[in-house]
Amino acid sequence: MNADTRAANPCPDPDDTAQRVLDVRTLPTFAFGHRSVMWWSTMGLMLIEGTVFAIAVMTYFYLRTRAPAWPMAADAPDLSWGTLNTLVLLVSLWPNQLAKNAAERGDRARAALWLTVCLVSAVAFLVIRGFEFASLNVSWYANAYGSVVWLLLGLHTTHLITDTVDTAVLAVLLFTGPFEGKRLVDVSENALYWYFVVLSWLPIYGVIYWAPRF
Repeated sequence: MNADTRAANPCPDPDDTAQRVLDVRTLPTFAFGHRSVMWWSTMGLMLIEGTVFAIAVMTYFYLRTRAPAWPMAADAPDLSWGTLNTLVLLVSLWPNQLAKNAAERGDRARAALWLTVCLVSAVAFLVIRGFEFASLNVSWYANAYGSVVWLLLGLHTTHLITDTVDTAVLAVLLFTGPFEGKRLVDVSENALYWYFVVLSWLPIYGVIYWAPRF
C-alpha cells in the first residue's frame, strides 16, 4: 500500500507493516543467565583473569626449572593458614548459592540476607589472608621464588578484595535501596564471580603450599 492509497483509505491494513505497533510494556526489563549482558561481561572478565592466573602459574614452574633448589633459600610455606582459608572459601559456596537462588526467585530479603553472610565470609578470608602472607617464610624481594609466590597470592587477594567490595555495595543497595530488579541480576552475577574466586584459588593453593614439598 503506497502513501496515496493510505491517504484515501483511513482504515488500517492489517498486512501493512508500517502501521504495526509492538507493545513492549509487558516485556521484562532484566534477565538472568546467558540472556543478560552482565552474564556475558562476567564470563569475559573471568576468561581474562583466568588467563592471567594461568600465566602466573606457568611463570612459577618456569622459574622452578631454572633454580638449583626450590624453594630458594626458604622453607616451604606453613600449611595451616592456607588450608584454613581454603576451608572458609569452600564453606562460603553454600550461602553464595543460596543468595543466587533467592535473587533468581525475586526474593529481595533472602538475597540480602545470604549476601550478608557471603560478605562476612569474605571479610574472614581477608583477615586470614594477612596471616598467610606472614607465613610464606620469604619476602617478595628476597629472590625469584619469593617474588612469584607473593605475585600469586597478591593476584588472588586483589580479586577477593574486588568481589568483597562489590558484595558489600550490593548488600547495602538491597537493604536500603533504591531498588531495581536488575540488582537481583547483579547478585546472581556476583555469585558467579565468587565461584570463580573460589575455584581459581584451589590450583593456586596447590602451587603455593604443596608444590614446594615435592
